[in-house]
Amino acid sequence: MAEPFNVACVQNCAGQDIEANITQSCQLIREAAGAGAELICLPEYFSCLYLDRSGFKLGGYTQDSHPAFTIFSALAEELGVWLLLGSLAIQAGPEQYYNRSYLLDNQGRRVAQYDKLHLFDVDLAAGESYRESDTIVAGDEAVLAATPWGLLGMSICYDLRFAALYRAMAQAGASFLTVPAAFTRTTGQAHWHALLRSRAIETGSYVFAPCQYGAHGDAESYGHSLIIDPWGEVLADAGEGPGFILCAVDPERVRQARAMIPALEHDREFKVVAPHRNLDRLSA
Repeated sequence: MAEPFNVACVQNCAGQDIEANITQSCQLIREAAGAGAELICLPEYFSCLYLDRSGFKLGGYTQDSHPAFTIFSALAEELGVWLLLGSLAIQAGPEQYYNRSYLLDNQGRRVAQYDKLHLFDVDLAAGESYRESDTIVAGDEAVLAATPWGLLGMSICYDLRFAALYRAMAQAGASFLTVPAAFTRTTGQAHWHALLRSRAIETGSYVFAPCQYGAHGDAESYGHSLIIDPWGEVLADAGEGPGFILCAVDPERVRQARAMIPALEHDREFKVVAPHRNLDRLSA
């Protein structure tokens, strides 16, 4: 089993100015590394996020031309830390993008990338409506990344509501689950803590969930970046405002939680009996 290590989640409030967003993120990464972080996680769309009447501004680039890669690859190597680039808008076609998360190792190399599977197409109360599928192309693969501490399962924001994704990654060997997000204030206040604790408890995994905070034009993110242990305990909560949270993470806690409640080994096949079929059975 791997040795304990330190994880940080950075919390920022991105706007339209990509250079300013990246500069602030770099400063927070340096502060987290200075505090001892070995893996540092950034939120969804940390480099650009803004909503107005014309739609979302996400700072999209082709993968090879995105300015974040050169900057953060060099920073990871300089500081000797692993970086989760929560997500960037990567061009998939004319006016179409992938919402893509990247993991960089401590030499600045791209270890893994993941395209968001589940797109946020919802209609909330008071006319609050989002259609992520208008500009984002959904991925079709779950991704696990190898790290010095164990396998890390990657996801993004709205994926959080699909428990089967996290169960599948844990059953494939993931000990750590990342959930970079820009969760809306409306849904965050109601569901953020409960859903993240549930994913940790159901899988016996650590959950690292960096989230943006504050207003991005007509959109507002909830903040409250979280680090949660495999028993569902919240180890750190960033509240609202810029900064980072830092925790020591012990991979042995994953083994212990899964040994006490080995639910990942207890799946059984079953059929869903609909009401009309249930009546047929009763009358047979």
